[in-house]
Amino acid sequence: MSKEAPIGLTIMEKLFGLLMIAVGALWFYVTYTDMASVPVSTLFLGGALVLIVLGIVLLIAKFQ
Repeated sequence: MSKEAPIGLTIMEKLFGLLMIAVGALWFYVTYTDMASVPVSTLFLGGALVLIVLGIVLLIAKFQ
C-alpha cells in the first residue's frame, strides 16, 4: 500500500519552491545589473542559478 502525502506538506513544498525561484531570480537580477560593484559576481550568479534550479525541482517533485 502506498501512503499519500499530507496535503499541507505538498502545498508548503510547492510554496517553498516558488519562494526559492523568486529569491533566486531577484538575486540574479540585482547581481547581473550591478556586476561592477561585486568583485566575484560569477559566484553570486551561480548561487542564484542554483536556487532557481532547486526551486524548479521542488515544484515538479512528487512526494512518495
